[in-house]
Amino acid sequence: MNIDEILKERQKWFEWKNIKPIYLKLEEFKNEKLKVKSVKLNDIIEIETEKNPKISELAEMLKPWRKGPFKINDLFIDSEWRSYIKWNSLKPHLDLENKDILDVGCNNGYYMFRMLEMNPKSITGFDPSALFNLQFDFINSFIKSDIEYKLLGVEHIPYYEKKFDVIFCMGVLYHRKDPIDMLKELKAGLNKGGEVILDTLMIEGSKEYALSPMRYAKMKNVYFIPTLKALYNWIERAKFSDVEFIGKRYTTTNEQRKTKWIEGESLESFLNKDETKTVERYEPPLRVYLKLKY
Repeated sequence: MNIDEILKERQKWFEWKNIKPIYLKLEEFKNEKLKVKSVKLNDIIEIETEKNPKISELAEMLKPWRKGPFKINDLFIDSEWRSYIKWNSLKPHLDLENKDILDVGCNNGYYMFRMLEMNPKSITGFDPSALFNLQFDFINSFIKSDIEYKLLGVEHIPYYEKKFDVIFCMGVLYHRKDPIDMLKELKAGLNKGGEVILDTLMIEGSKEYALSPMRYAKMKNVYFIPTLKALYNWIERAKFSDVEFIGKRYTTTNEQRKTKWIEGESLESFLNKDETKTVERYEPPLRVYLKLKY
C-alpha cells in the first residue's frame, strides 16, 4: 500500500462540489494572516483574534461541528459533543510528555489541541473526512500548532512510515466489520512499549458475547458491541500484552445533544423518552475506556 499515492489522490477530495467553496474560502481567509491575541486550551478552546466577518461565515459553512466546543472572539461554536467531558475523564490516566501521538478518527482535532498542553513530541491525526480536515485547518489557522492531519484511516496504520508511542482510538471500533483485525492494525502502529487509549461501546453481561444490530441508536454502521469479557478476548487475540481498565459510563444528553451547529438529529432522538433504551429497544450507549499495552 503506497501511502503517498493515497494522500495525493485524496487531495482531490477538496475539489468535490460541496467541499471546494469552503476550501477556497478558507485558503483566502488564511492568506489574510489575522493577528491572534490569545489562545486558551481549556474545556472551551478560546481564541481571541482580530475581528473579521469571515470568521463567522466560515464557521457556518463548516457545519456540522461534532466535536468541541470552540469560542473565537464572541462566536461560540457549541458543538454536538461537549468533548471536554470525555477528555477530563481520560486526562488523569495519560502520560504524553515527549511522546509521538496518533489520534485515529480525530474529527476536527479538538482532542489533539487539548493534547498540546501535555507537551508531546509530535501529534498526528488520521481521519478520512475532507470537511473535518477543513474544520481542523480553520481552528489551527489561529492556534498555529505543528499537528499533522492526514486523510487516512485505521487501515493505513500498518503501512504508515512512522510508529507511535500512544495511539488514541475513540469511537471507531464498533464501526468496523472486523474488530480483531482493527486492533491488530492499531498494535502495528505502536513502538515497543507503546499503548492504545481505546474508547468503544460495550454492553453489560457476564459472558463473552457481542450484540450485532442492524441499527443501533439509529446508526446503520455499528457492527459489534461486545461485553467487556468479549472485548478482552478480542484484545488478547490481537496479542496486546496487557489491558488496563480506566472506566465506563453511559453517554447522556448533557454530553451529546442537538445544537444549532449541527444538522439533523442527536442523542435525544436516538433514545426513548426516559432515556433508558435506544429507539430500537437496546440498552443506551455505554462506553468503556481501556489502555492497551504493547
